[in-house]
Amino acid sequence: MSPVLITVFDGLQPAQVTPALMPNLARFASDGVTFANHHPVFPSVTRINAASMVTGRYPGAHGLAANTLVVREMDPYTPFSALEDTLTRLQERTGRVLLAPTLADLLALHGMEYVAIGTGTTGNAFVHNPNAATSGGATIHPEFTLPRDLYADLHSRFGDWPPDAMPAVDRLARAVDVMTDYILPERRPAVAFIWFSEPDHAQHAHGVGSPESVHAVGAADEQFGRLLAYLESSGRAADCDVLVTSDHGYSTIGGVVDLQAELDAAGFPAADLPGGVAVAPNGGSALFYVHDRDPDTADALAAWLMAQPWCGAVLASEAVGSIAGTLPAALLGNDGERAPDLAVSLAWDAAANDAGYAGTAYATGGAPGLGQHGSMSRTEMRNVLFARGASFASGLRVDSPSGSADVAPTVLRLLGLDPGVPMDGRPLTEALASGAPVSWTTETHEAERAVSGGAYRQRIVLSTVGASVYADEGSARLEP
Repeated sequence: MSPVLITVFDGLQPAQVTPALMPNLARFASDGVTFANHHPVFPSVTRINAASMVTGRYPGAHGLAANTLVVREMDPYTPFSALEDTLTRLQERTGRVLLAPTLADLLALHGMEYVAIGTGTTGNAFVHNPNAATSGGATIHPEFTLPRDLYADLHSRFGDWPPDAMPAVDRLARAVDVMTDYILPERRPAVAFIWFSEPDHAQHAHGVGSPESVHAVGAADEQFGRLLAYLESSGRAADCDVLVTSDHGYSTIGGVVDLQAELDAAGFPAADLPGGVAVAPNGGSALFYVHDRDPDTADALAAWLMAQPWCGAVLASEAVGSIAGTLPAALLGNDGERAPDLAVSLAWDAAANDAGYAGTAYATGGAPGLGQHGSMSRTEMRNVLFARGASFASGLRVDSPSGSADVAPTVLRLLGLDPGVPMDGRPLTEALASGAPVSWTTETHEAERAVSGGAYRQRIVLSTVGASVYADEGSARLEP
């Protein structure tokens, strides 16, 4: 059994992995396996994809619908941002953060340990191992740890975390220090996970391809190089399987939509009133929750959304019935106990920004020219995955589709473990040294509806390997 090290570059796009920008990662990729058709789950935001990585489930099954969401069992009317404090409150009130077991939970059943360290948001770190108090392992973040008492121990050893800066170069370096001085040599977990917050932070603040984001990409690559050097110098490179991925792709903001103001102007009441709607903005997407899941309200909301120039693909939960013009959230694995009533990908196009990076889209925040993600755009629904190690083939390009939910089942296969629970993702056996290519299909799903101003027509393109589904893109147009 080989130990597994997983590294995530938040917001990294395939186009950024070049010898000029990321020499360490580019060299790693050329020596190992490149997954050329890798996908996030939708919405293409961070915390939902972190949850899919560690559970092997789609959002409908793991229950974390996005970065910002409503959980009706806690508060049926108020959206909240999934951060450490709010997720702790969710755990205290409902007894569960995620609806599916994580890698940490499953490894604990076999006497193995999962340890994660991250420099991104507190919510991203929290979902890696919400049950650390009972499952063991650990999550380490600049602001907290799970279990809680680990924080003081690490502080006495490593001191204060560097201040959060833009880009967060010093925090990336500290995370690698903790990984190479403590997690790998002392804890020696079966799975170690490190999450770099760059280039995501810099791209949100300055734009994709900006000088600041280019610097952040290079700084993150330098720290990845330190990890590889540690594996070589410690003699662990020969038997360690390393996965490198990102959580989503990116677009440039072309226009900003204040969804709450738009809903107010359209006459929809507050969510706690009959006919009311709550909206949870998520960058290039938004989740909508109607009062008491009323089908008539959901239908009126859908018709209004489809008439807006910024509206792209629209998904509907089974809970609000069949709504003309929508496509079922279940197509993408997004329906379930905590699913929103409607989920919307904002409109996008393939236009390049000033730095030459393709993809422009509406967003629910930020400013034109800055970076964003969350939609079902072609550029946001492509992220990276590379693998190298004793279990993997060398110099291989894999064109079959893969996605965030495949990480957990692949890790368990590397460790020789049966998940023992349902998973939506699949082990990526085609990348193993003993593997063989897999077959897949691609299908387009369409829907339309007559609305104010014309005809709304949407299409979502899905690829499928066995029972695993990957969203390639989703878009819509309003025609006269």
